[in-house]
Amino acid sequence: MRRLSLLVLVAALTLATTAARAATEVRMVGDALVYGNYFAKQNFTGWSGPSWNNNVPTWTGAGQQTEDRFQIWERFRVRADFVANEAVKFRLGTRVLDTWGHGTLTAANPTVSISVYQAYLQFKLPGSDVEVTAGLQDLSLPANEFFCDSVVFGGDRAAGLVVRAPLINDTLGISAGYARLIDTNKTYDTTTTQVSDELDLYFLALPVTGQGFTTTPWAAVSVAGRDAAYFTNYSYANTTFAENLLSAGTLLSPTKWKNSQNPYFWAGDTFQITALDPIKFYGDVVYGAGAVNDRKKSKREGWFVDLGAEYTGFTMVTPQAFGWWSTGEDSSTRNGSERLPILESSWGPGNSFLFDTTQDLYMNSNMGMSIVGNWGLGASLDKISFVEKLTHRLTFMYVHGNNSSKAIRNLNTLLGSNPYFQMGHDLTSDEHVMSVNFDNKYQIYESLALLLETGWAHGEFQKSVWGRRLVNASRDGDSLKVAFGLKYRF
Repeated sequence: MRRLSLLVLVAALTLATTAARAATEVRMVGDALVYGNYFAKQNFTGWSGPSWNNNVPTWTGAGQQTEDRFQIWERFRVRADFVANEAVKFRLGTRVLDTWGHGTLTAANPTVSISVYQAYLQFKLPGSDVEVTAGLQDLSLPANEFFCDSVVFGGDRAAGLVVRAPLINDTLGISAGYARLIDTNKTYDTTTTQVSDELDLYFLALPVTGQGFTTTPWAAVSVAGRDAAYFTNYSYANTTFAENLLSAGTLLSPTKWKNSQNPYFWAGDTFQITALDPIKFYGDVVYGAGAVNDRKKSKREGWFVDLGAEYTGFTMVTPQAFGWWSTGEDSSTRNGSERLPILESSWGPGNSFLFDTTQDLYMNSNMGMSIVGNWGLGASLDKISFVEKLTHRLTFMYVHGNNSSKAIRNLNTLLGSNPYFQMGHDLTSDEHVMSVNFDNKYQIYESLALLLETGWAHGEFQKSVWGRRLVNASRDGDSLKVAFGLKYRF
């Protein structure tokens, strides 16, 4: 029956496409990934990390399950643009994503699972270059490609409305938008009492292009409802909005917020300097704060700064260096959090597998470390090429914590092992992590690539903060990743 339903769906899409051709042009592109992934000690222990069970919240502590180190992943995506003319189009993107032997990819009795990951209308206002995009779309706050994407929100999709327009041709533009990130109860609240269960985002950016530089000052405001499902909606790298947006104090009695809604705001700038080409510089500065008018323990505010440089004058390699710094927790959770609040980040230089960043073989691809509450330095040899069609990238990273040991230790003492602070994800000022990743790509054909991504990481953690069991497990061998597979674009 499930297979019959899938055939009916495919046939319906085919007929719709055929009918649409009469009035519009249909342009289709897509990609496919198939790869095997070996990952040992993904969270430094070889056991499961802590996780939230519900939005109350209750949770399950770390170390309850043993990891399965080898999986085979497959992802297939198709994107269709229904183009009326150069000014109007609709994009529909669908995908299948699972491991071999599970769900859709189970033999004999598969569970059909096709998801929509893009669905938006895009058009230009008549007689102008003002572009409007409405619907489920790729969305990022301004960021440098050197660091992958935005530290606050980037590298993902959201249902929203975005307007882009040039103000001064080739010099100054404007981008403004709204997105609804969470609407927990949808049409009706669970009782006759209305609750604030939404998380909304508004943003404005002014990209400026000059001779030898680009800079984009930007600002964003989020209206956060007290009853939105922060603990059960995933943000990035197996973390939820709760860890990334709220303070640790919201878990302490009295729990959650006093206010039904709290505003969050961010202001920042992202820049690129190419005036000294082939030497190029990249950077970001971000400040953010939220829940500042709620209980003192509920507020969260912090800074994040990064800076990178590369030399593009060589033909066989591009050397890169980078660093970052962000504020961390002080010794108390009763006065709020001192880390930058974030929504959904996709940040990480050098394709480092410590972070959820630019990995081609992206599922189960990284250590999922937090990008706030620490500082770090790194170097990368990118675009190494000695043989035609074969490229390599070698990256070293050192990350040191900025969080007070006392704050994390106190919360762990009160709550036990919990998802808000996790060993290896959050580092104290006495902890560090080192990593090396070596990534390779062989372009078999223009549209088909053979990929090999590898990574090694070693961490030093405090027993007084995380307990003997987890720390001893982390010392019994280092983290290791080897992913090998094919990527096809059409």
